[in-house]
Amino acid sequence: MSAQGSAAHDPFEALADPTRRAILDLLRGCKTRTAGELAAAFPRISRPAVSRHLRVLREAGFVIAEEAGRERRYRLNAAALARMHRDWFARFTPLWEASLAQLKHRAEAAERRTRRTPRRRASR
Repeated sequence: MSAQGSAAHDPFEALADPTRRAILDLLRGCKTRTAGELAAAFPRISRPAVSRHLRVLREAGFVIAEEAGRERRYRLNAAALARMHRDWFARFTPLWEASLAQLKHRAEAAERRTRRTPRRRASR
């Protein structure tokens, strides 16, 4: 199976490519864009290559293509990104909460030490 074929089914593989992440960033900033508008943002990449990136993102569920006459308009599928966050990144919430609790504990301990240490007067 080709690298592009495996990326179509693995959302992390689809997101691993910097061009695909850049396409998502472009779509984040506007409601929809045509394939031509997206391709114009990548002058060093051929238009067929941008179309292949869009296909991978579409198959991974990150973008939705809508027919508008002879054009396809692409938009970000925020629900797919939210689902990915919920299903995968949320697993790390306990780790983040523990890290924040530890940081809070250290900051409070440092504050208690600062209160107990008498301040020296600056000499004039």
